[in-house]
Amino acid sequence: MTQRIDQRIPLPGHHGGDGQRVAAALGLDPSAVVDLSASMNPFAPDVGQLIRDELDRVGTTALTSYPDQSASARVLADAFGVDTERLVLTNGGAEAIALVAAHERVGHVLDPEFSLYTRHLERTDPSAPRWRSNPSNPLGVLAAADDTAGVWDEAFYPLATGEWTRGDESSWRLGSLTKLWNCPGLRLGYVIAPDPPAAQAIRDRQPAWAVNGLALALLPHLLDRTDLGGWRDEIGLVRGDLVAALGALGFAVVDTSANWVLVDRAGLRSELAAHGVVVRDCASFGLHGVHRVAVPAPDMFERVVAAFAAVA
Repeated sequence: MTQRIDQRIPLPGHHGGDGQRVAAALGLDPSAVVDLSASMNPFAPDVGQLIRDELDRVGTTALTSYPDQSASARVLADAFGVDTERLVLTNGGAEAIALVAAHERVGHVLDPEFSLYTRHLERTDPSAPRWRSNPSNPLGVLAAADDTAGVWDEAFYPLATGEWTRGDESSWRLGSLTKLWNCPGLRLGYVIAPDPPAAQAIRDRQPAWAVNGLALALLPHLLDRTDLGGWRDEIGLVRGDLVAALGALGFAVVDTSANWVLVDRAGLRSELAAHGVVVRDCASFGLHGVHRVAVPAPDMFERVVAAFAAVA
């Protein structure tokens, strides 16, 4: 049966996180939409509750003083096991990419790959150091142990492996804590530079006070609530259940090592959006008809499967 597509549903953008746009177009409260177009950690701590719990204690300093990232950077560097002088906190993973691209300027990007690399690099060159996501975005495949890159984007690496980083000391390593802790509006990312002078070059490029004080104040508390190994295992179990459920409905599903699966079906984003579930159209990656579907939180699982069943 041919599905009737709701013409109010906006076209996909260059990135995920379309839930609010779709909800607004359909006249829905954003909380009524399950946004699986951005691959967040479905088992992250409740950042909203943490803010409410901590705001009275940290509010005066965090909100009325200019932010200083040094203390939070030390805490995060200790968690990573790297020299604090090599780590720079950033306004999300997107700023980390932009800062390193402005410093390195030329890189090799092998598609399909995350589009922000080529957007921010001055130019691409096959002979230049490679920029690559690990696990690859959107394919969700982990790099082999002997693979190399000049820049590793490890935004999803902790959720795929249960480890902070693969530890390529001579490479740039970038990350997105907002994906790990499911707080994209808070904006927290980082750069691990190959050496302290390279990190200082990034600091010199970064706008003053780029990371807000509330994010810096919450970072140690979020670290205390982080369980990389447990999150990896829980995501793997729910991802397996999702592959099985969608496969049983007749969808062509590809399992990954990441916190998402891939579904090959033209028009799927528009079909599901009409049922309050938003997924990532991978046409911007050059994968037409393929959709990236984030692993849902367990309490949303049945609703997501029901939406797929409605369009199967």
